[in-house]
Amino acid sequence: MKRVFKIILILAVFACVLFLADRLTAPKYAETLVEGSMISQYYREEKDHEVIFIGDCEVYANFSPMVLYEEAGIKAYVRGSSQQLLWQSYYILKETLRYEKPKVVVFNVNAMRYDHSSDEVNEAYNRLCIDKMKWSSEKVGIIRASMKEDESFLSYVFPLLRYHSRFDELTGEDLRYLFKTKDNTYNGFLVNKNVKPLGNLPVKRVLPTYDFSKECWDYLDAMLALCRENGCGLMLIKAPSVYPYWYDEHAAQIEEYAAANGLVYVDLRPLAEEIGLDYSVDTYDGGLHLNFSGAEKNSRYFAKLLKKYYDLNDLSGDPSYDRKLEAYKAERIK
Repeated sequence: MKRVFKIILILAVFACVLFLADRLTAPKYAETLVEGSMISQYYREEKDHEVIFIGDCEVYANFSPMVLYEEAGIKAYVRGSSQQLLWQSYYILKETLRYEKPKVVVFNVNAMRYDHSSDEVNEAYNRLCIDKMKWSSEKVGIIRASMKEDESFLSYVFPLLRYHSRFDELTGEDLRYLFKTKDNTYNGFLVNKNVKPLGNLPVKRVLPTYDFSKECWDYLDAMLALCRENGCGLMLIKAPSVYPYWYDEHAAQIEEYAAANGLVYVDLRPLAEEIGLDYSVDTYDGGLHLNFSGAEKNSRYFAKLLKKYYDLNDLSGDPSYDRKLEAYKAERIK
C-alpha cells in the first residue's frame, strides 16, 4: 500500500507541475494581444441576448452593443475574433446556441472571401480564436477544422507543447493572470480610440475569380440551418470599411443568396455618409476598421436597422445592463 500511495503521490505532483507549467506558458491575452481574450469573456456573461454578432474584426471593432442598448434597449453580444474564418464562425455559432437562443444572429460576410487555400489562414489567428474557448464538442470541431498541416491536436489540449519556448519570455502579465482573467471588451466590443485618417489606398486589382468557394457556401448554408433549427433569424451584413476591397461581384453573390433564402442583407459601405462616418476621424487604421467614435455612429444607425427588420423588445431598465452602460459612458470622457 505504501508503494501504491507513493506512486499516486508522484503522479499527482507531476500532474500539478504540468498543470502549472501549462498555465504559466500559455498566453494570457490580458494586457497584450487582448484580442485573444474576447472569446472567453462571453462565458462570464448573462445569456439573455436578443442579438448575437458573429464574425471577424469587422464586428468587434465596428459594433458597440452598449450603444444598441442605449439607443433601443437591445441586448446584444459580439462573438468576434481576429480573422475569424467561416468554419470558425460556424462552430462559435453552434456553441453560442447551446447557451442561448437569440432572436437574430448578425453575420459579417467578409470572411466569405477566404477558404482553406487562402494565405490569410494561419496558426496565429487560429490561436486567438480557439485558445480560450471552453472545452466542448464545438472546440474539438473548430480545432480539427482550423489546424494547419504542421500543427497537432495535442498542442491545443496541452498549450505547453506549443508555448514551451515562452519560459524565456515570461513577463509580469503571465504571473498576474496565472489564475485570473481580465475583461477587455464591452459585450464583445473592443474599444480603440486611436485615429489614423484614410490615406492613399492600394490600387484595386483584378482578381482571378470573384466567386466564393463551395467550402464557404457550405459553411454559410450550415450556419443558416443552425439558425432555422433554433428559431433565430440570420441577418447578413458587410461592415463599413474602405479596405480590403469588397467588390461589387462579392456583394452581388450575397444579395442573390439572401434573396433566395429570404434573408436580410445590408451592405453598410455605401451608407457611410448616411451613417455620418468621416474617415478622417472615425478610423484607427486608415479605413480598415472604425475607431470608438466611428463605431458609436455606426451602432446608432444599426440599432434602427435591427428595429426595422426584426421584432425586438425594448429591454431598457435592466439593472446589470444599466451598470455596464454607465461604465461604458465613462469611456467617452476618458
